[in-house]
Parts: sequence; structure tokens; C-alpha cells
Amino acid sequence: MLKSIEGIYRNGKVELLEVPPGVRDETRVIVTFLESRAINLQARGIDEVHAAELRARLATFAEDWDSPEMDIYDDYDAAKANL
Repeated sequence: MLKSIEGIYRNGKVELLEVPPGVRDETRVIVTFLESRAINLQARGIDEVHAAELRARLATFAEDWDSPEMDIYDDYDAAKANL
């Protein structure tokens, strides 16, 4: 059985972002550290005020962007190649 659950490494511990269904306590795990998704806005000429303004203007789209159906666009080129 393989299940992937996203989490965050903080203070020497991995905090899961959701409870994995059907997994018992003491189950062994393998942890893979991912590259940070952080974007250097300053390198793109966006200061804190501009970033806050953009965030406020785009907030109405957040629910749609975060929906599971939108995951296909995370790697659009690979998904398109598989059609």
C-alpha cells in the first residue's frame, strides 16, 4: 500500500496536512523532501504592497484554483501529452 499525504517539516517533525484514511498508528513511512514552491517576488519586481494588492484582487479565484479538479494544470504539458 502506498499513500501520499502532503506535510510540512517543522522543528524536526513532519506535520501532515490531512489525516491519512485507513492508516494505523506506528505505520512505517518514507519522507521525501520537495523543493520549496516559494517564489521570489522581489526578483520579479513585486514589492509587499503590490503583492498584497494582487492577492486581494485574485482572492475570488482561490477556491477554484485549490479544487482537486485543477490539479491537472499543475503539469499541463505532461497531461496534454497523455491525451
